[in-house]
Amino acid sequence: MRTLPLTLAAALAATLLLTACDGGGSGGSGTSGASGDDAKNADPGNGSACALSDLGVEVGAGAAPAAGDTGTVTVTLTNKGAECTLKGFPAVDLLAESSTTNVLPEEGAKAQPLTLAKGATTSFTITYVRGEADPAKSLVVHAASFTLPGAPKDAHELKWSYGPIARPDDGGLARATVSGFESAGD
Repeated sequence: MRTLPLTLAAALAATLLLTACDGGGSGGSGTSGASGDDAKNADPGNGSACALSDLGVEVGAGAAPAAGDTGTVTVTLTNKGAECTLKGFPAVDLLAESSTTNVLPEEGAKAQPLTLAKGATTSFTITYVRGEADPAKSLVVHAASFTLPGAPKDAHELKWSYGPIARPDDGGLARATVSGFESAGD
């Protein structure tokens, strides 16, 4: 009869030990306010996550000329600091007069970890469908803001001068997607 309480105590101790070792709480989250994808893709315990303050940012666009056309905005990041890693997708928000809309990753895209040495570059692309000038059918964007996985409080805002972005017929999110990070030469 004494073996049952000892066995139960040992099982309880093992369960507590395994629960404490799950790695979910070490080092602070670093993802407060991040979208669900950022929280899944970022490695909060990794001190080498890239920070925007260590990256140069350049923006180039292939603007959509007319409603219904597809345009792209490519953001190129150059590492000016120590080697760092990007794990996940950039979190992009479109800022309109009275609302903010999240841009989802391209359908079927999978984030690949990317390590950037000092001086290395990477880029990601926002692809959008230009909308009509009618605010009922389009999101009239004045800026886009993005954060990097693992550094969600460090945001960069760029002026949006590429026209309104179409909405689906159901009035949902803007018709825009964001790619994963691509290394130079891809």
